[in-house]
Amino acid sequence: MRPNFNYVIEPLSVIHNRLDFDCGIESLNRYLSQQANQDLKRFLTTVFVLENKNNKEIAGYYTLAATAIKLEQLPTKITQKLPKYPLIPATLLGRLAVSKKYQGQGLGSFLLLDSLQRNLNNEIASMAVIVDAKKDKAKAFYEYHQFVSFPSNPYQLYLPMSTIVKMFKPKNN
Repeated sequence: MRPNFNYVIEPLSVIHNRLDFDCGIESLNRYLSQQANQDLKRFLTTVFVLENKNNKEIAGYYTLAATAIKLEQLPTKITQKLPKYPLIPATLLGRLAVSKKYQGQGLGSFLLLDSLQRNLNNEIASMAVIVDAKKDKAKAFYEYHQFVSFPSNPYQLYLPMSTIVKMFKPKNN
């Protein structure tokens, strides 16, 4: 589902009004208003914002960063198809938030799919996208979108790139 307003998804910059963003979770609000710019300057993460172009509000945002998965964290059915490297490249979807004003419109899924599409189009190898769900509701959201829990931590989930490829593969008519 696309937003029902004129929008753009772009990297966070100084032109975006971060102070008025309120998703209802203080740590996510604080990150965007106080920490995101520092993380960008230090090349620790990228931050993408969904901006309502009509009123210049940030409707939502997400962050992406490089990470790695220890081979032994993955189930055998996946590792048997992988080289025996100690670390496997992955992408961390560190934060995903939608402003309270825009919640209930499917924008969380829209932002998630945008992040997966960016991973698919990335020229850097990534075997999977990883998320750390903080609560049961977040875990259920990611599971709905085909993420699978790591056996050692049910609140850390991953979505293999092979699944992402299938999600965006054109359907035959």
